[in-house]
Amino acid sequence: MEAVSGSSVCVTSSLAPRSPTLPKSTVSLLRASHQHLTAFPSQSHLFSYHSPPYAKTLRARTASKPAIFLPHLIASLEQVDQTYIMVKPDGVQRGLVGEIISRFEKKGFKLTGLKLFQCSKELAEEHYKDLKQKSFFPKLIDYITSGPVVCMAWEGVGVVASARKLIGATDPLQAEPGTIRGDLAVQTGRNVVHGSDSPDNGKREIALWFKEGELCEWTPVQAPWIRE
Repeated sequence: MEAVSGSSVCVTSSLAPRSPTLPKSTVSLLRASHQHLTAFPSQSHLFSYHSPPYAKTLRARTASKPAIFLPHLIASLEQVDQTYIMVKPDGVQRGLVGEIISRFEKKGFKLTGLKLFQCSKELAEEHYKDLKQKSFFPKLIDYITSGPVVCMAWEGVGVVASARKLIGATDPLQAEPGTIRGDLAVQTGRNVVHGSDSPDNGKREIALWFKEGELCEWTPVQAPWIRE
């Protein structure tokens, strides 16, 4: 390697050892090579201060668009859904309402509707209309109308799928420990709680069980600590 200071040249490479007997012609050749390299007039953008044409075009296309941090982009695509959760008559009679509400609150979902309600036969039949052809349908209607239920509307990102996991399998004997049914119920016919099985059904059931003006729109102060 060579270091240049002013007009002098210092040869430090093993290729050009410092020696008083080094031929003058060799020194001159090294000096000329160095000057040629430092004055290399490359037209390549790799050696140019100016950006290549395609970089300028790219900047022009993106200059007016703000940069989006990837996690924020993903968060903006997450869908806020609604689900209908109902504490069935056996859950109310056993005093499990507070326990069930607590599990959804601790998860971070937002409660937008809550009421104690005596279900009519007509409403129960409309709610469970998809099961109308099942042999157990009459017994199911009698069960739901046998006492008051607690109607709840919950809102949040992925609330439908998450609520189903919190509730557990329909048969409490197959529900995982830690789920509501796994911890609090022992029989399918007395499985304590209902939850919507899809976002569309969540909207339909909320509209079925709640009248206009019974839902509250509000922003929990803890929201920034639950979602980005």
